[in-house]
This record gives sequence, C-alpha cells and structure tokens, in this order.
Amino acid sequence: MNGRAPAPRYAVVIPTTGRPSLTRCLEALAGAAGPPPSRVVIVHDRPGSGGAVPELSVPEALRPVTTVVAGRARGPAAARNTGARRVGKVPWVVFLDDDVVPSATWGEDLARDLAAASARTAAVAARIEVPLPAGRRPTDGERNTAALATARWITADMAVRRQALNAAGGFDERFRRAFREDADLALRLLAGGWELAQGARLTAHPPRQADRWISVRQQAGNGDDVLMGRLHGPHWRDPAGAPRGRLPRHRAVTVAACAAVACALAGRPRAAALCGALWFAGTAEFTVARVLPGPRTRAEIVDMVLTSVVIPPVATWHWLRGSVAHRAARPRGPARPPVVPVGLPRPSERPEAVS
Repeated sequence: MNGRAPAPRYAVVIPTTGRPSLTRCLEALAGAAGPPPSRVVIVHDRPGSGGAVPELSVPEALRPVTTVVAGRARGPAAARNTGARRVGKVPWVVFLDDDVVPSATWGEDLARDLAAASARTAAVAARIEVPLPAGRRPTDGERNTAALATARWITADMAVRRQALNAAGGFDERFRRAFREDADLALRLLAGGWELAQGARLTAHPPRQADRWISVRQQAGNGDDVLMGRLHGPHWRDPAGAPRGRLPRHRAVTVAACAAVACALAGRPRAAALCGALWFAGTAEFTVARVLPGPRTRAEIVDMVLTSVVIPPVATWHWLRGSVAHRAARPRGPARPPVVPVGLPRPSERPEAVS
C-alpha cells in the first residue's frame, strides 16, 4: 500500500443503444492508468430489441468484471437505475455516457477525486472537454455539444455515492430522454443537504455526427423543462445552471405565423401581412444568430435556414405537450443524508476499499 490510503472501490454503469462510440469508450476505460473498476455494467437499452442482449466488443482487461444487461427502453434515467441495481455493494457508482472518452490517467484522477470527497459529498463531476475541429468555426451541432463543457452536473461522467443515490431513490424515470434527468437528481440531492463537487479528472466528449434535423428533434427537451418546473418550481434554472434558451421567442414567432394564416383565411390581408412580417423578422433573426458563429459554408447555411423555420413551432408544440402531460406531476421528497451519532463512523467512512 506504500503508506497511502486504499483507493475507494467503484463500479461503472454505461447505458447504451449500441452506438459504435461504445467501443472507443470501453477501450479508453480499459487503458486508463489507476485503480480499475470492480464492476462494469453495460445496459443495452435500444428500443425494439425485445430484451435481447447483443454481443458487444469488450476489451480483454474488462471482460472478467463486465456484465451486459437488457434495459427497458425507457430512456437513460431508467437504464442507469437498472445498471446501479446490478453493481453490487460498492460505495461509488460512476455513470458514463457511451460516447465519452476517459483520459489516459482517468483511474488515477478518479481515485483522487473520490478520496477528497467529504462524507456529505453525494457526487463528483468530471471536467468535460469537447474537442472541436481546428481551422474552422464549429457547426451548430458541434456548438451544442461544446456546451457540455460548461454544463453543471451532467452524467456524461458523474461519480455518485451509492448511499446518496439510494437516498434519492435513483434517477426519476419520468425523464425519458437524455435531458434534465441529471439536473433533477442534482437538485434533489442539494435540497436534501448533500453536497456536489467538481473533480479534477478529465473526460473527452467528441461531437457526434448528426443529420441536419438533429436540432429539431432536440426541441423535445422543452417538454422536460416543463417537468422540471413542476418538480422544482419556477426558479429551477439558476441552481441547475441551465440557460433559459429561446422558448419565449419561439412562442412569439409561432403565434405570429398562426395569426398570419388565420387573418388570411378571415379575409384580412393587411393584418395577415403584418403578422407575416413579424414571423419573417423573427425567423430571419434566429437564422442569422445561428449562421454567424458557424463555418458559413453553403451546406451549413441551408441547414440553418431550413431548421430555423421549423424549430419555433416544434419547440412550442413540445412545450404545450409537456404542459399537458406533466400537469399533475408531483415532486419527490429530498434525498437527505443519514444522521450519524457523534463518535460513530459514517457509513461512507467504513472500510469498503481495496488497495
């Protein structure tokens, strides 16, 4: 042991839909210097798989400790809960996304992060680095991924104390997408009196290749934001570190478009022209705001024009859908730390480590 404290034991849970990026993630995890995980649980959560678990390429170093289980195709929150129930009695569970790349010293850095955590520390986040292409401005999709580098408490790489995770009842499975389920858990832990820490380990999150409509599909997150408001109140964004976004502008642009159509059908051309002008001005402003920071290639400009027309009504639709679907949502109780009598060791301080 060389006079040093033993490294805290940990397990790794990776929800996946079988994307090719999983192989790179596992290879980086296997090759990282430092204490290895005691368990690795991969939750295969592809919709329509019927509970079948495919053959996955797992590096030889990880095979003895790796288990692949079938998820319920209910989203990453449910998949993480499934994985956490299969890791055994380890004090820490590290949740990784299947498209991240742990650094070469990730295991060593993680051990230091966990050793530095106090007894009231519920989770320790990694530093996320998004490698952007050199020599040109990032595309809209690449900028969206780059926002992860400054996001707070995301589960791309988050070590969670098992005791705290149990106190919280796991992730809230009402969040069916990879969006806000991590912020919800963080706010519940903070409300219960736990602390969240920023670690020193580094994990890369390369931008993924996506089609032009990815930004349109991402608007479904507006429904999850409605759920966050129901669960944590109207001011949830500040403690969660979540920017407010453009939803109010999207609603205004959508109303202008609907009003233009309604006025035209009612035989009021001047009112229709005014509302149409407001819609055009709002859409043009949105398009320019997305084009200017980008590479300004012809393909990127075409993508921005097309999606900037579609995004406002789609965002408004998902906000309305979420308002209806979550109208009766009720918050879960805070995840309180255990009360330990003075003079007795806290559960998190009992010997659950290996050298």
